[in-house]
Amino acid sequence: MKISICLPTCNRPELLMECLASCLAQTHSDIEILIGDDSGDSRTQALVGSTLLNESRVVYTKNEPPLGQADNVASLFNRATGDKILLIHDDDALKIDAIEQLLSAWDAHPDLDIAFGDQYEMNAAGHVDMEASGKLNSDFYRTEAAAGLQVKPGRTGLIQMMPNNGWLANASLVKKIGYRKQYGMCCDFVFGSQMCLAAKKVFYVKKYVSYYRKTEVSISNTTARSVNAASVSAYTFLKSLSLDSSLEPARRLALRRLVPIVVSVYARNHEPMRGLNIALANLHAYKYGLSTRLYFHLMLIGKAFAAAGRYRSNVQNG
Repeated sequence: MKISICLPTCNRPELLMECLASCLAQTHSDIEILIGDDSGDSRTQALVGSTLLNESRVVYTKNEPPLGQADNVASLFNRATGDKILLIHDDDALKIDAIEQLLSAWDAHPDLDIAFGDQYEMNAAGHVDMEASGKLNSDFYRTEAAAGLQVKPGRTGLIQMMPNNGWLANASLVKKIGYRKQYGMCCDFVFGSQMCLAAKKVFYVKKYVSYYRKTEVSISNTTARSVNAASVSAYTFLKSLSLDSSLEPARRLALRRLVPIVVSVYARNHEPMRGLNIALANLHAYKYGLSTRLYFHLMLIGKAFAAAGRYRSNVQNG
């Protein structure tokens, strides 16, 4: 069983080498590692060339000009020649038996489409925090009770139970869905949702298979408070989806996580009316007024309205 590991990278050569080491150390050895380099300089190219000169399993491509996150990932998917595809980002890593553990799900379910497992959370220096790791997985509904074949595959993607990388899936399904840049920073959430909505069988392996690195310079953190935040795009995508009635509870569960973030983003970016409308249309996300977070966000919205009023007054008065 040949596995294509798709590894997009951009301006992080040292972290890339750590990730690459974890990929090359896999107990399942029939792999190809496809690197798509969007870096603005040649440091990564030089490091890969000098370190992995004789490693035939690594296929490196320098994207000139850079493709951007979504197109970079999409190009890696298109170039993959394996039976299954695994995505891992350059600042994350795989446990050495990740592929072996994920492939074991196909032993019990040969017609499986997707398998994923738990993630360790590590800091910028690569140190694992077990307490944070447990919380990370439980926050995304990866619990002992949820292990195994998922009753509603679509739900798995909508509630972000399937992680943004470290999963394994049939190459034909991955290529059919693809990464789409029109969704901006939330392209990974859209991809995961559409993958699971299209899948017939999804399996959750209750074992740690990958490492997620939490840093202050990640894409999600650098845009978190702007209207270009992944959460805002994810909210728009979720609201636009046409879903079977059986998946509406999953949409509501996903919105319960997203709505307060989106309301806060609009309030902090001088669009209080949009924030207010979203809050009032999704009161279930605030437990119908029983959450103190609602009143905090109403306060933020009130301040934004007041600031807008002062600005208009100052303009009128010259």
